[in-house]
Amino acid sequence: MLKNNIYTITVSLVILYLSLATPQTLVKSGFFDIPHLDKLVHFGLYFLLMGTMILEHRHSLTDTRKLLLIALIPFFFGIIIEFMQSQFTKNRKGEVLDMIADTGGIVAAIFLWLFFRPYHSKNETK
Repeated sequence: MLKNNIYTITVSLVILYLSLATPQTLVKSGFFDIPHLDKLVHFGLYFLLMGTMILEHRHSLTDTRKLLLIALIPFFFGIIIEFMQSQFTKNRKGEVLDMIADTGGIVAAIFLWLFFRPYHSKNETK
């Protein structure tokens, strides 16, 4: 199981570290003073996580129902991390908007896969 999901586990651990690290450990410069940049980062990280999960399991995702069931994993992972931020860290707080951005990244990865899946299937049969 670990061997089949090594990239998903790696991305999950990176997200976990970045979500629970104190803001002082993250580099602050003038470039990062963009309003709501953290929401874009949440979107991107969960897009990456869901995309990685899709690519690792692309051969077993034969229908949309399986894809949506797999999407529950990063969805609940994001909720758990937001809860951990609010309960176990002093400098971070869990936000509903972060969960919405996480969900947006997951949904975008699903739509992208649903768009490209027919082309992937054509290449697999050649």
